[in-house]
Amino acid sequence: MNKYINENICLTLQDSIIGMSEMEDNFFDLALCDPPYGAATYKKWSYDSDKNIEGFGGNWKINTQIWDLLKQDDSFCRTFTLLSHLKRLVKPTGSIWIHSTYHNSGFVNTCCQLLNLEIINEIVWYKRNAFPNLSARRLTASHETILWVHSGGKKREYFFNYEEVKNAKFREDNFKEPGKQLRTVWDIPNNKDKEELAFGKHPTQKPQRLIDRIMLIAAKRNGRLLVPFSGSGTEIIAGLKYNMDIVGYEINKEYFDLSINRIEHYLKSREGVLL
Repeated sequence: MNKYINENICLTLQDSIIGMSEMEDNFFDLALCDPPYGAATYKKWSYDSDKNIEGFGGNWKINTQIWDLLKQDDSFCRTFTLLSHLKRLVKPTGSIWIHSTYHNSGFVNTCCQLLNLEIINEIVWYKRNAFPNLSARRLTASHETILWVHSGGKKREYFFNYEEVKNAKFREDNFKEPGKQLRTVWDIPNNKDKEELAFGKHPTQKPQRLIDRIMLIAAKRNGRLLVPFSGSGTEIIAGLKYNMDIVGYEINKEYFDLSINRIEHYLKSREGVLL
């Protein structure tokens, strides 16, 4: 087992369900969960990697990753097990954020209800620069779903940074005005800054500003953050901005190394080591 420990981070190359099964209850203040969507197929659809798609920010190839090939019964069972652990590990005063698409959002919603995880909000992340549908047999998928849930029962003790979120102005979001409540539709382009891609990229990598917005809403400074699927390390970097103690897992060695490289670069830049 590979383990990366640096400052207040512990990132392990391991299946997160195995790792979480060994942890104590009510330990974390926040969990950011971006699981496999079950979206891939064995069909080798591809787009010419040397050709840019006008208006969509660069090259694209349809994802056919092994880790995203789940049978439906496997997807439901793993989702239920994952959320069972998250409910146990996250404090009633904390909350859980779960990314999904139409491939797995039904599983996530059903499992939340079976486990009595209350859905605080369903957020629609609108991607105005979404990739086109190359088969010309479907509408262009232009959004993903994020569920904000908690386990605190009727008391609803979960942390919500209401005033700061209400007064925030988010660059490029045409739905949000300062002084107005944040809505459940977020207009956030899927483009990433060069720095986010400097050490490689993950096929379902989220833009840093999307995760930073979640943190503004629900993160407690100096609290504890759980990241079951590290991917490219975006959530871990967001947690570092809040000086959180972070536990993360990644099952793929390539992305484990990618996360470490991004984390170390961020830490050096924060300390002024990089020019």
